[in-house]
Amino acid sequence: MEATVVRTGTEGKTWGGGNEPLKASYGKLMMWFFITSDALTFSGFLAAYGFSRFKFIDSWPIADEVFNHFPFLHGVDAPMYYVALMTFILIFSSVTMVLAVDAGHQLKKGKVTFYMFLTIIGGIIFLGSQAWEWSHFIHGSGGYIITENNSKYFLAEEIPQGETAASFADFTLIANKGEENETTITGQKAVDLYNNKLQYIQGANMTINEYGPPQYANFFFFITGFHGFHVFSGVVINIIVFIGVVKGIYHKRGHYEMVEKTGLYWHFVDLVWVFVFTFFYLI
Repeated sequence: MEATVVRTGTEGKTWGGGNEPLKASYGKLMMWFFITSDALTFSGFLAAYGFSRFKFIDSWPIADEVFNHFPFLHGVDAPMYYVALMTFILIFSSVTMVLAVDAGHQLKKGKVTFYMFLTIIGGIIFLGSQAWEWSHFIHGSGGYIITENNSKYFLAEEIPQGETAASFADFTLIANKGEENETTITGQKAVDLYNNKLQYIQGANMTINEYGPPQYANFFFFITGFHGFHVFSGVVINIIVFIGVVKGIYHKRGHYEMVEKTGLYWHFVDLVWVFVFTFFYLI
């Protein structure tokens, strides 16, 4: 029986994609390869977060109670407002990136410059907002004492500077703050509880935090920090490409493909934040 060999492309070769397989340049293909591998990395991180949350489902903090602050509005309960604003700013920067790419296809240098500038500003605002969010998360909103049975006792108010718990006449601890079985402890019992139990905690670090299990702060710092690094990298890349646009480098080439490749990365960063936002703040 005679075998039939089907050849494609150039005679004697099985590759017929040329220099632009799938009608995509080498640069675009490499960007897609990078995005795919990075998406798998973020997927692994978020899956690990999901497993840890399921393991500590009874003690995992509620996002509305942790992220309920807003700049310059001290004492105002604003659950998720600031995080929602951050998300809107980042998504809006993705819209301006789309407009920049579209303007590049039309070889409109002025519009590309304008929309890339807005994209960069949006990225910088998001990074600044995330830094403020980290600062508030680290410093916390009020410490508590961890007792042997892992109960939480909040200070009713801060101890005045220069005084101790024993000398502060109105020293009060609140157990189960915000819950139906909230109780108040005063007097010597409160002082002894403050002085003799394990730790006083305020805010969060990589080993312990006031919000819940240690893993919660670890995942928050690692995943949001990893995403923040991607945003920072995207802003730097956008600035470099923006300078090239202003100088007319891409206009002289007759195409703005570099803007399009940068846009692919920026859209990916925005999309990843949607998943991070969903996992950490909504679910």
